[in-house]
Amino acid sequence: MRELASGTRAALDGELDAADRSMLDYALKLTTQPQAMGEGDVAALREHGFTDAAIHDICAITAYFAFVNRIADGLGVELE
Repeated sequence: MRELASGTRAALDGELDAADRSMLDYALKLTTQPQAMGEGDVAALREHGFTDAAIHDICAITAYFAFVNRIADGLGVELE
């Protein structure tokens, strides 16, 4: 079991294939340690068959959600 940034727990071993696990590891690192990202993180996704377009999408979607959450937090938006 691995505890995710949201505080939820997910059993990743055995439930996700290696490509999905790699994608989620990338998204988690980008979210929690953006300053530590490097070419090796992109290379790991390529090793699992992700195309440059797919890697761009993973990065953009992860960054977009971080942006939207920070805007909502910064404005004090409450969840419905």
